[in-house]
Amino acid sequence: MAVRHRRVRCAAVDLAGLQDVIERTYGARDRARGVPSTVAWLAEELGELAQAVRKGTPDQQRHEFADVLAWVASLANQMGVDLDDAIQRYAEGCPRCHAIPCACP
Repeated sequence: MAVRHRRVRCAAVDLAGLQDVIERTYGARDRARGVPSTVAWLAEELGELAQAVRKGTPDQQRHEFADVLAWVASLANQMGVDLDDAIQRYAEGCPRCHAIPCACP
């Protein structure tokens, strides 16, 4: 039986939406790969982002930022971490002094 593929285009996606899309798109494959391999892929994508920041075009940089975010979402899904909840650490600015901008010494 043939698998039907569909393209979905979203105007904007938040962190919860990103986690959902990554789970539905890659969840089974990523869980089979496992956390250590996902961390390795994330590290590789961070390296590609670093190179794009140094030498890439704005389109390449945007592409690599997206890849890093996708791998972070995959890792969070595998670890049971809600990224919307996790990012609350920075909701009031600096997590230590709670100032914007940071007033830590």
